[in-house]
Amino acid sequence: MKSCDDCCFAKLLKVIDILQCNANGDPCIDESCTRPFLGGSPNIVCFNTRPVTFYTCSGGLFTASYTVNGITKTSGVFRVEKVDGCCVKCRILEANPDTSDPTRAYIATNQFITINLDCICVVSCLADIIIDNL
Repeated sequence: MKSCDDCCFAKLLKVIDILQCNANGDPCIDESCTRPFLGGSPNIVCFNTRPVTFYTCSGGLFTASYTVNGITKTSGVFRVEKVDGCCVKCRILEANPDTSDPTRAYIATNQFITINLDCICVVSCLADIIIDNL
């Protein structure tokens, strides 16, 4: 059995979780595209979420079903909530029907899933966003 301490996805997702927990709106010095943190400065918006997508070993986008107001929907976009060994607890994100503000492209659902990272071959990060009412 392999050690989950060496799982590159777990390490990456732990960093994302830490960034999200530490996003507090304090001024940022580095405003480049490669800044290794979430947050704002006087000239940019303060983000609190780095949404991720997962792809299975067969190459397909990993999706999860969720229910809102009795309607079942599917999403492939998630917010990392907690990493525990080779598993990650994620909040399912729903596409925001109001597309006027790209910094709020997704809405947080109150539904969560746990993903075994041994079943995932690719993790893709999307543009940082703001999630209200976490």
